[in-house]
Amino acid sequence: MPPRGIPNQTPTERFSLYNDDMGPLGLFHAFSKTVGSLRDRFLPPKPGGQEILLLAEALLSGQGEASDVAVARNFLAAYDALTEEKKLFFLTILDQQFGPDQARLERALTKFQGQPTAQAAQEMREAAESRREVLFRRINLSPGGTRGLLQMREDVLRNLPAVPELASVDADFKHLFSSWFNRGFLVLRRIDWTTPANILEKIIRHEAVHEIASWDDLRRRLEPADRRCFAFFHPTMQDEPLIFVQVALTSDVPVAIVPLLADNRNPIPPGKATFAVFYSISNCQVGLKGISLGDFLIKQVVEDLKLEIPSLKTFITLSPVPGFLRWLTQERGKEASHYVTSGDKDVLALLDKPDWHLEANAANLLKPRLLSAVAAYLLAVRTESGKPIDPVARFHLGNGALLERIHWLSDPTPKGLRQAAGFMVNYLYEPDRIERNQESFATRGEIASSHAVRKYLRSDIQKRFPSPS
Repeated sequence: MPPRGIPNQTPTERFSLYNDDMGPLGLFHAFSKTVGSLRDRFLPPKPGGQEILLLAEALLSGQGEASDVAVARNFLAAYDALTEEKKLFFLTILDQQFGPDQARLERALTKFQGQPTAQAAQEMREAAESRREVLFRRINLSPGGTRGLLQMREDVLRNLPAVPELASVDADFKHLFSSWFNRGFLVLRRIDWTTPANILEKIIRHEAVHEIASWDDLRRRLEPADRRCFAFFHPTMQDEPLIFVQVALTSDVPVAIVPLLADNRNPIPPGKATFAVFYSISNCQVGLKGISLGDFLIKQVVEDLKLEIPSLKTFITLSPVPGFLRWLTQERGKEASHYVTSGDKDVLALLDKPDWHLEANAANLLKPRLLSAVAAYLLAVRTESGKPIDPVARFHLGNGALLERIHWLSDPTPKGLRQAAGFMVNYLYEPDRIERNQESFATRGEIASSHAVRKYLRSDIQKRFPSPS
């Protein structure tokens, strides 16, 4: 399919912007002929729109590393200067014209079928690589190239719902980023009150679970001796945190978020802490969506904290349940629900009253039904692929944690009530069981959970989702 707004063409009219035999002048004429009357829409009146295509072709020609660095720098500047509409046009060109060289791939495949040697297999692998991936690697030669490519993938992700053809471009980004941002390249750094202000500002901006209201609020999370914050960085982006986790050191299992973040609490000496509580984990780079970072981060922090503070015995989260109330509202609206009975619906209507949680009678009536519903939501409701529907549950359970406890009205903030009817949960990371839980979850979809959680399930749901052996 052509990019939106570009007419269909006959084979003789269809241009090949990126034929290796075509020089810069031919490239310009081919592009101009194809865009035609749309030039004013997609290209600026001065050179610029066509310049980025010429720069991309120059990068692919491989003039030498020193030259490629300069061209890559100019490419990033040219892309950054494009309007959103022109960026989308360029990305659709990447989809259509920067795939694998089909003729080369067919030759390599024919050769391999006739003589399946290691050399023929290597030639086929090289031929199957898209020209986009080569382009992205050469863009990455420039200082700031990694950051620029992350921004470009953000543009792809933002436009992907409306232009599904960009999936091929996104797949190439994801393939490269999975290698560039693997654990071997990531640097773990502690974030504290002495961390440079430009990084602290990004921590405030990207905190996604419990909003940081001010610099004083941030200081309360970083400066006390019983608080920790850790972030992953990449060597090419040393002032850009990729993902960070906030940790509270406590002497017992946390059951609510407000006391954990209170400004008048009394810190405890780290040596007296027996629990490390992961209460917030936030991604900073939209362009790394789908790239595993959080599981590496938590496991590395567990290891570091065990070495730093030997008294720590338990590693646990205090986590939100962000999709619960939206799901429950949908179930209430169904004529027949597997998880909400007609009798439940009558009581659950109390949720529609403002400040229901402040009315003792309403809260007492709701509590048992909501506990049953949230247990079902976490343990029984699955996606089409068989994974938990809740994203936070999917993350922690996929990392090998155990669903340990459910807490009633543990987050009575407006956000907590709006998203989860005030519920929060503990996911327990037991170092000796992480790998086993992770494997059972990945291979059989089994959710490691405690009896304290499973007891809330209705008996008919328990039969459908028995406890893993």
